[in-house]
Amino acid sequence: MTPSKPSLLMRGAATALRATAVVACVSASQITSASAEMLELETDVLTFGFIKLTDMAPLAVAYENGYFFDEGLFVTLEPQANWKVLLDGVITGSLQGAHMLAGQPLAATIGYGTEAHIVTPFSMDLNGNGITVSNEVWDLMRPHVPSQDDGLPVHPISASALKPVVDQFNSEGRPFNMGMVFPVSTHNYELRYWLAAGGIHPGFYSADDTSGQINAEAFLSVTPPPQMPATLEAGTIYGYCVGEPWNQAAVFKGIGVPVITDYEIWQNNPEKVFGMTAEFVEANPNTAIAVTKALIRAAQWLDENDNANRMEAVDILSRSEYVGADAEVIANSMTGTFEYEAGDVREVPDFNVFYRHYATYPFYSDAIWYLTQMRRWGQIEESHPDSWYDEIARSVYRPDIYLTAAQMLVDEGLIDAADIPWDTDGYKDPTAAFIDGISYDGRQPNAYIESLTIGLKEGETAATSAN
Repeated sequence: MTPSKPSLLMRGAATALRATAVVACVSASQITSASAEMLELETDVLTFGFIKLTDMAPLAVAYENGYFFDEGLFVTLEPQANWKVLLDGVITGSLQGAHMLAGQPLAATIGYGTEAHIVTPFSMDLNGNGITVSNEVWDLMRPHVPSQDDGLPVHPISASALKPVVDQFNSEGRPFNMGMVFPVSTHNYELRYWLAAGGIHPGFYSADDTSGQINAEAFLSVTPPPQMPATLEAGTIYGYCVGEPWNQAAVFKGIGVPVITDYEIWQNNPEKVFGMTAEFVEANPNTAIAVTKALIRAAQWLDENDNANRMEAVDILSRSEYVGADAEVIANSMTGTFEYEAGDVREVPDFNVFYRHYATYPFYSDAIWYLTQMRRWGQIEESHPDSWYDEIARSVYRPDIYLTAAQMLVDEGLIDAADIPWDTDGYKDPTAAFIDGISYDGRQPNAYIESLTIGLKEGETAATSAN
């Protein structure tokens, strides 16, 4: 089921409102409601795609709370079967925008997979993923995991505890198969990062072999997010990396144990983005700003007053037209906790972040991290100078659109100016908030790639690497 569009009468009324506002020349400081009074929209009927994950929440909230309509936009939200179908929909124009994996606009723009220039003016969230293993694998891992005084595991759990298990499986001729949601997904790169930090090689890509399993010790392949628990239960995979609610679903079903969250792999890592084609944005600049305004408002609502609105968001997301999972399962992570083993519930207040920590700003350094991982694992075959990474980031991430939208919201009294990083150059400060403690500086991507123990180095390909 998809949310229905507002009536033609409502659309006509909003159009008239915009026209009246233009004639009246109302100043931004006098406006307290919507940008429908401020922007002449090039188009106002839009269809956006999403995958059934809790981090699509800004889209659902912008729709349900009327933020799209406040901007004069008449939006339909449509769930998509998988990430490829979603990307194809945006490229062909059947979708005007979508909830996307952060790597998708970058990969499409550089021509990895389907080639198209996709841009993003809005980062949808931070964190939100986890890695789950089967009960069998957890039982084999557990002796290698230190315990707290109360007997519970010490977190974060390093993949070094998984390495003896992977070695055992391989010695028995059993490929250690794991699932991730898409070759250019955050989940693929986070799972690979965790495995490599624990001494497990997750395999390389090449132009001739796009399986990503060259030289692999753990074999990663694509599984759509809602199918992860069933695939684990069937024994086709022994673990997976996915967004919520599909890690907590494994706990509720009693079929697996989430061993680590992505917050513990890379604290406050960027997750999904909202993507549109560059062609659409160029032809519809005011519409792109209006969409961004609505999404910023939705993100602010999701985090305001110490997450006071999260249970209402859970109720929205649990509906069949959105995520369609039990509210209890969604609430397990959306309300500031995370359950590892059954009954082992821990406080993880930043498991889902939608607005604080400048979560919505499209930082160039976030884009560049994804590009470094594409190069690390062979999806980008050749070495490139640091300037190339900066150029690609600037062609995809559009803080100019974001800042225009944010300034309008500040002028309208809808957000606080302090919530926006006005003076940033698009690069976050270097950080070592990774599970292996290695420092990342987006201004020096090649030095970062060289610092990673497992992965391609300057001039190497999957065929030439000794790793």
